[in-house]
Amino acid sequence: MTATVWFTPWQDGPAPGPDEDGRPVPQVVVSVTQFAPDRPWVAVGVNLAGLTLRRNWRRVGGALGLWLWTTPDLLRPRSGSVTLWRHEDDLRDFVASPEHRRIVGAYRDRGALRSATWRTDDLDREAVQRAARSLIARWG
Repeated sequence: MTATVWFTPWQDGPAPGPDEDGRPVPQVVVSVTQFAPDRPWVAVGVNLAGLTLRRNWRRVGGALGLWLWTTPDLLRPRSGSVTLWRHEDDLRDFVASPEHRRIVGAYRDRGALRSATWRTDDLDREAVQRAARSLIARWG
């Protein structure tokens, strides 16, 4: 049986455009994260922090878009994100940003974090979400 996973609606990042040399971006970078808190009540703060990041997503350089996700399990909640990027450098810049580092630092010792990253040749959001759902189920 597959665990139920709820996704927020897709949130666009800044409009994707050509690379600096005028050529289209050849691949999309996908990142999936999961946070499993040690205590169920920690999930509330993590989810609120994610929603704050989502609200500002249109200003994140190189971000094509994101979904946040969560499970409805009140005793063993899990949540995370599925983000799409123009380049790996854009993902690294976001991970190193002060806002992201602040959130990760606040919850670092309050649960377990998993992540996976891969490249895909196109921006097929349905295929990306199916792959992310499968990964999240395996992590479950």
